[in-house]
Amino acid sequence: MTISTFQAALKICTLGGWQVTNLQLQKILYLASMMYMGKNGGEPLIRDNFEAWDYGPVVPALYHEVKMYGGSPIRTGFFGVEPIDDECKEAKELADACDYLLSKPPSTLVNMTHRPGGAWAKRYKPGDLNIVIPNSEIEQEYHDIESA
Repeated sequence: MTISTFQAALKICTLGGWQVTNLQLQKILYLASMMYMGKNGGEPLIRDNFEAWDYGPVVPALYHEVKMYGGSPIRTGFFGVEPIDDECKEAKELADACDYLLSKPPSTLVNMTHRPGGAWAKRYKPGDLNIVIPNSEIEQEYHDIESA
């Protein structure tokens, strides 16, 4: 079962005590998605695709939903979004990823998502916001990191 981007975002922000910025949210969602795909045979965590933007991998719909917060913590509850069941596989793996990633400073998250040879780096073209990062490349990045 794939969850919506907004369900994943709600879970991340809740686990982060509503102290997560847009930048952190995008990075954590990308890294959590990478881990999920790598551990589950390429099955995506979320329904939307990531794009290779100037500041890293981004889900555009999520970015536009929370961009009003700038660099401040996101304070909305993603109204109308159905929370995921804490017992489902997606919730458990997202929580595991958050246990590891929420304590990382934004600069570390940026370094993790901008890894040379990674999926974002392979697709990024300065100023072009419509380049989709294929899930297969995100999954491959997980395996490359694991085998390094």
